[in-house]
Amino acid sequence: MTDVQTRTDNQPERTDATSTRRVVLLSAGALGAGAVLTACGTDTSGTNPNGSDFNNDPAPAGSTGAQADSAGGNAGKVLVAASEVTVGGGVIKDDLVITQPEEGTFKAFSKVCTHQGCDVTEITDGSILCKCHNSAFSIKDGAPTAGPAAKPLAETPVKLDGDNVVAA
Repeated sequence: MTDVQTRTDNQPERTDATSTRRVVLLSAGALGAGAVLTACGTDTSGTNPNGSDFNNDPAPAGSTGAQADSAGGNAGKVLVAASEVTVGGGVIKDDLVITQPEEGTFKAFSKVCTHQGCDVTEITDGSILCKCHNSAFSIKDGAPTAGPAAKPLAETPVKLDGDNVVAA
């Protein structure tokens, strides 16, 4: 004769493979928490360790080699052909914004915005524009004309040498 055990509590028997409500809820919560943490993470592919290319404590404008040094290390260096710089406008070349506010008058400024260190990206209607926070600077003297920037762009001395604008 075989012994057969019967349950008297009328409860269905559970196996380890059966998911409980608690396991399902915990799994859903863990998945949601993972998604939130991923969304809050920072992308470190930029040059700034906080994940963006903006710097809350930028170096002073023009300090990254845009200005000619006092010994004239960049003096005579061709920056741009004068014909490329329109009267009332300018061009952005390397670390500089080179402008021609009046016929035959050339100016050069650092392209690093004095607000939070973004690069200026456009010259329109007599203004040098930084699209990061909508600062604008005069093509005549680099002074701020709009936006949060309060300091002018650092100026680099330039002069016309033949058909070229060169560092002075």
